[in-house]
Amino acid sequence: MLFNSISFVIFFPIVLVLYLLLPKKARPFLLLAASYFFYMCWNPKYIVLIVLTTLTTYACALAIGKSKKTGTRKGALTGCILFNFAILFLFKYFDFFLSTVNKGISLFGVEALKSPFHFLLPVGISFYTFQTIGYVIDVYRGKIKAEKNIVDYALFVSFFPQLVAGPIEKSENLLPQIKSIKEKNLFRYEDLVSGFGCMLWGLFMKMVIADRAAILVNHVFDEYYKYGTVELVIAMVLFSIQIYADFAGYSYIAIGVARAMGIKLMENFNTPYFATGIKDFWDRWHISLSLWFRDYLYIPLGGNRKGKARKLLNLLVVFLASGLWHGASWHYVVWGGIHGLLRCLEDLLTPLWEKLEKVTKIRREPFSYRFGKIVITFICVNIAWVFFRAESLSHAAEYLKCMFTRFNPWVLFGEGMYELGLDRREFGILVFALFMLVVVSIIRKKCGREIGVFLAEQNLWFRWAIFIILILLIIIYGVYGVNFSSAKFIYFDF
Repeated sequence: MLFNSISFVIFFPIVLVLYLLLPKKARPFLLLAASYFFYMCWNPKYIVLIVLTTLTTYACALAIGKSKKTGTRKGALTGCILFNFAILFLFKYFDFFLSTVNKGISLFGVEALKSPFHFLLPVGISFYTFQTIGYVIDVYRGKIKAEKNIVDYALFVSFFPQLVAGPIEKSENLLPQIKSIKEKNLFRYEDLVSGFGCMLWGLFMKMVIADRAAILVNHVFDEYYKYGTVELVIAMVLFSIQIYADFAGYSYIAIGVARAMGIKLMENFNTPYFATGIKDFWDRWHISLSLWFRDYLYIPLGGNRKGKARKLLNLLVVFLASGLWHGASWHYVVWGGIHGLLRCLEDLLTPLWEKLEKVTKIRREPFSYRFGKIVITFICVNIAWVFFRAESLSHAAEYLKCMFTRFNPWVLFGEGMYELGLDRREFGILVFALFMLVVVSIIRKKCGREIGVFLAEQNLWFRWAIFIILILLIIIYGVYGVNFSSAKFIYFDF
């Protein structure tokens, strides 16, 4: 079931009304049933995996919480991590592993191995696996007590707004809120209004911006060899916009849906393309995943506590793991590696840059200083995105080669720009929508509050004027045109 579908438009209001009308003690059961139904709309068989993950992590956390023996606690933690990562490996990475092995043994003339498995990738498996592993580690570290109520814990694992594409919630944030829904009334009118605003803005980002940009991006990336620098650069930049509008749009909808029921999910994006460096970018992009890798991989590896060289190695390992998390293919790993190398270079060069600033008396206060850093960061992130979007490493390499060698600025003065999947009208709509995205991003940056909270604080007439405008824009300029079709969210594949 997609957020941008008629079925969800019917599903969520029914769940919300029942949630508000049922006795408080019945709410966890309602949300758990709704969450399982929501997930089973994709593939009913894979609900078994969520249940299996839920039961194993629930039991292991209880064993860790009850035992005072260090060996028993470590054994339970290790066994739980290995078991659940084995499931993730089998369903997501086994084919990638086998294809890599086959490429290696083919060099020695050995016949390729055949896979005994033929699995479809379960939607959201990376997200709920990381969330449950984080919970078990938190119990082991003593940050949170093991949850004894199986219904509350099962809802923590499968809470439908963030089940299939995050945010990857920390147990200390989401689990106490789930436990409290049967004890007190979490509903507030302000939360309903700000949640509705988040949902509308998320739908606008997905249906008006991301799905429209995808038309041009797919057209150019699929036949990149036909085009020159201008078209390839535009497609590269629009993919950066597409993936941001798609994933941040999902996060806004998830946050809004949960907030309407009185549950606050963490913010997952904070104007990432206003970042002034790679570290700053990852503090703003997919924040929940960045925090997960920081808390459960980077710090256990030693973080920055074991010298400069070890810190840089740890950073590189984390970014390579992040790339692999995103997809079972080498081009995702290389994408992560590029960010890792850029992050290491940034760390190494920052002291030198600061000395250069003092010598040359570069002023940090003017807008031009920050703007220059934003532009440089945006260019680096965009080039890395080519490896993320490409079908393979060779595809990415050829794309970049064409982009840097086929200069054709004259295309900007002709009609060729309107032959890339979007005609003049649709291209104009996209440009207008991007202008709205920039305006909202500036508001988020200046006010320090996301769009839903910002609108909830405004006067009634202004708030509802924005709501009505967004609804009309979604209906009129969403994915209902002749050339468009409703698309799933990109991160459902991860």
